[in-house]
Amino acid sequence: MIVIKTREEIELMRESALIVSKTLGMLAKEVKPGVTTLYLDKLAEEFIRDHHAIPGFLGLYDFPNTLCMSPNAQIVHGIPNDKPLEDGDIISIDCGALKNGFYGDHAYTFEVGNVTSETKKLLQVTKESLYAGIREFKVGNRVGDVGFAIQNYCEKQGYGIVRELVGHGLGSEMHEDPEMPNYGRRGRGKKFVEGMVVAIEPMVNMGTHQINQLKDGWTILTKDGKPSAHFEHDVAILNGKPELLSTFKYVYEALGIESNEEEEFRQ
Repeated sequence: MIVIKTREEIELMRESALIVSKTLGMLAKEVKPGVTTLYLDKLAEEFIRDHHAIPGFLGLYDFPNTLCMSPNAQIVHGIPNDKPLEDGDIISIDCGALKNGFYGDHAYTFEVGNVTSETKKLLQVTKESLYAGIREFKVGNRVGDVGFAIQNYCEKQGYGIVRELVGHGLGSEMHEDPEMPNYGRRGRGKKFVEGMVVAIEPMVNMGTHQINQLKDGWTILTKDGKPSAHFEHDVAILNGKPELLSTFKYVYEALGIESNEEEEFRQ
């Protein structure tokens, strides 16, 4: 069942989403060769709690940490550890926060030091596909319209779209209806209405779309060992159109990146 949010609830969700956005911005300054993902995880937990929120992933379905940290061929749900990041790595950092009874859930894939041009393109296309999908999240459209936009954008570049893992509705539960696949057919699936809030999150592989899972029961990685990228935003439908509740602004400020990519999704 899809839970429609009031304007007041959406503003509370924006507050939770922005705590996650600020956490990612803080981490952006710390992601560098030699740093361990366990160290970054500790920083994130302290930062979230200092902002009077609760880490959204810690203990959820018995997940052991605050962040899902997925480097290189890991797609999502990687568990932080004490292995240092290396120059040329990429790492998806997926973070959640719970405040005022509502979740924020937001992800960014970071470059570690100097990455190849081929890898940079994967990250760029994946992030661009996120916005291609968000544009389709509006009153009257359907789940398949978002999935088709993401799939079409990425597959034209020769990339693989993960099938087994999807975006989702968001609210007082981390995972609500509807599921938001990153593939699909136009005009299919549940119809979007005013007040819906979802997490849209393309997971895009440089090679095959096929996946494997590690024996830890969590970590998902590409079957062919090639890199994967993951970007995620929390989005509400307000006045019939998509509006971002999360932002990459704090990441960009930390990294010295200028961007106006989010302007079209602000009302």
